[in-house]
Amino acid sequence: MTLQTALSGLLGAQTGLNTVSNDLANASTTAFKSQTALFQDVFPADAHNVPGIGTATEGISSDLTQGNLTATGNPLDAAIQGNGYFIISNNGSQQYTRDGAFQLNSTTGQLETLNGNTVLGYSGTGGGNLGPITINTGAMPANATGKLGVTLDLNSGDAQIPGTTIFSTANPASYDETTSVVTYDSLGNANRVQLYLVQNQPAVPGTTPNWSVYAQPELANGTAAGPSSLVTTLNFTSSGVLSSGGTPPAYNINWGNGAANSNINFNFTGTTLAAQNFAVAGLTNDGYAPGSYSGTSIDSSGNIVSTYSNNQTLTDGTLALANFLNPEGLTSMTGNIYAANTSSGQPVVSTPGKGLAGTLSGGNLEASNASTSSLLVSLIQYQQAYQANTSVIQTEQQDGQRLSQI
Repeated sequence: MTLQTALSGLLGAQTGLNTVSNDLANASTTAFKSQTALFQDVFPADAHNVPGIGTATEGISSDLTQGNLTATGNPLDAAIQGNGYFIISNNGSQQYTRDGAFQLNSTTGQLETLNGNTVLGYSGTGGGNLGPITINTGAMPANATGKLGVTLDLNSGDAQIPGTTIFSTANPASYDETTSVVTYDSLGNANRVQLYLVQNQPAVPGTTPNWSVYAQPELANGTAAGPSSLVTTLNFTSSGVLSSGGTPPAYNINWGNGAANSNINFNFTGTTLAAQNFAVAGLTNDGYAPGSYSGTSIDSSGNIVSTYSNNQTLTDGTLALANFLNPEGLTSMTGNIYAANTSSGQPVVSTPGKGLAGTLSGGNLEASNASTSSLLVSLIQYQQAYQANTSVIQTEQQDGQRLSQI
């Protein structure tokens, strides 16, 4: 019986040594979760008030506390802060990991783990079905300007131009102020529209004057692209608040450079009239030139955002996180991967920051939570238990040999 007891202790110590050794081996493994061997005592069946007959392994417990974040400088890396697991496709099987060391597949442009497993998420900014996320590493095409917001601070002290004065871009006396705005055509050329602003002399002296806005389209090289024309007339209240004319009909331009005609919708909302210096207070433009791919990063909400040389960004997709009713029940697999089972329950999927899911920290990775110092202490304890049980077995063997010689 003593031999059996010592043998169970020996096997238990070996299990502990294996567990601690595995933790030490993974002290530098990304997002590794340390484990602890749990033991239970063993007693003879239906026996009372007798010594135990050894130990048995009750199970292996995982420590799911979060590891420290480590900056990597790689914008495709992401660490989960809080609950959740990244969702991956491993040879068509949906599995899970907290290892956010990602890369782009050089052939497909899809986001994947360093082991080549496809990372799953949602296209765009979320919603729909889980699927691979493809990064647009090609050039971004030009987008012709269609909406142009211009907010002006107009000076009520500017000269009031009589109605008999004919507007001409060549006659500075026929307008008060001028400014230019960039407009992109369908080929991405940064053409311009020169705006001329005229404070009209009111028909009734002492009333608030309105302002006429004329436009002169110009190609990128400064050549005029057609004649100037009236875009709108801005009307104001006696308090200088824009009352009408802020959203005129679309302004059509034939650039004559091989690009398609532009239909630009000006929006002068927010323009004011007061005793103030003339200024362009705000400018928005939905057009842009073509741009080449610059890089991709991951934000705290899991959005995968690519940037381009034309200062534009494109959200290629949103990462998904899975949570489990019993994450300790997940099946550990080689490669920092976990598989769901009946013990863990089925995954509850959401985007980072929603529901129970944690947020992400881009450019960082989660370090192993294995504590080397405490593991070394445990290693010594298991070694001592192993040696002690080995001594008991050796003593039992020696006693057995003496008995056989009697």
